[in-house]
Amino acid sequence: MAQIQLEEDLEIVIENDKQFALILYNDDVNTFDHVINCLVRICHHQVSQAEQCANIVHYKGKCQVNNGSLEEMQKQCTALLDQKLSAKIEDKK
Repeated sequence: MAQIQLEEDLEIVIENDKQFALILYNDDVNTFDHVINCLVRICHHQVSQAEQCANIVHYKGKCQVNNGSLEEMQKQCTALLDQKLSAKIEDKK
């Protein structure tokens, strides 16, 4: 019984420590300024970091713009989607 509880507790801790990646995708609609402003406001980037991510998205099609807990990445992803940006969360392996 104690072994089963320990394993369940361990699974919960591992799930809570799991990191998720927030990926931003290129589109033909949003301006660089809009993307940069969203990354600064929503993902807490410095302006230079947001500019670099915007360029990577533009030239490579996507860029990991943040990582963290599932809950935090869901909040940021939803906020980016609300701003009409294309984003999704991926499990970091």
